[in-house]
Amino acid sequence: MLITNTESDARLAVTAALAGAAVVRDMYGTTLARYEKSAGDFATAADLAAEKAVLGVLRAARPDDAVTGEESGHTGADGAERRWLVDPLCGTLNYAVHTMLVAVNVALRVGPRITAAAVADPFTGEVFWTDGERARLRRGGADEALTPSPGSRLVDVNLDPPFPNAPGFRAVRLLADPEFAEHFRPRVVSTTLAVAWVAAGRRAAYVTDGHVHDSVHFAAGTAICEAAGSVVTGIDGQPPHTGAGGLIVAADQRTHAALLDMVEHQVRAGR
Repeated sequence: MLITNTESDARLAVTAALAGAAVVRDMYGTTLARYEKSAGDFATAADLAAEKAVLGVLRAARPDDAVTGEESGHTGADGAERRWLVDPLCGTLNYAVHTMLVAVNVALRVGPRITAAAVADPFTGEVFWTDGERARLRRGGADEALTPSPGSRLVDVNLDPPFPNAPGFRAVRLLADPEFAEHFRPRVVSTTLAVAWVAAGRRAAYVTDGHVHDSVHFAAGTAICEAAGSVVTGIDGQPPHTGAGGLIVAADQRTHAALLDMVEHQVRAGR
């Protein structure tokens, strides 16, 4: 009989993310077939192979769970109590042009909550993970607690579409805000690995517009940040997945308040 408590689910998330990361690492630098999905968006053979590896681990251990994969879509009942959210290669364009800034995201939603999650960096071997209570970094076989910090002053801003709150809010306009330039330094790494970096103290914050409910891109990273004690809201300061949507993930309340004020000012000016 399978034990499906949050601790074992978290171990499974780590195992699955590492399986995907191994594929991503092994295929790096090879000639990869591309599969167009929409204008400006594509998957590579590595995305598909990594997702197959992740799903193989999950289905072997939890055959009755539903799954949403970035490439394979939904399996299982629409209203399933337990659903795995899998992004096998977040940062596909980076990867396709031989840039080692990517992540493998695996999260488990039980009811309305993400109860286990892992974000693996294929090239450092690091895995950021949570069992819904603790947030840890696994490196070299050892786990250490994740501690957010605003000290870097680095804020990652996602500039990829969609932009559902435009024209009232555009993330790119944050970069031209004098207040932003006074307090922070922008970064755009184009992968949600940067969300996990907030939990680890490597980023002061992360900002994105978009629809993030049940997102295979954001579910794992935001769950890790919440467990680490980061401040996680939508761009309007409301709880995630409500209101205007999007995300402000900040190391502390002061950083969050500063960014929220900039967003609100932008929205007011656009009315």
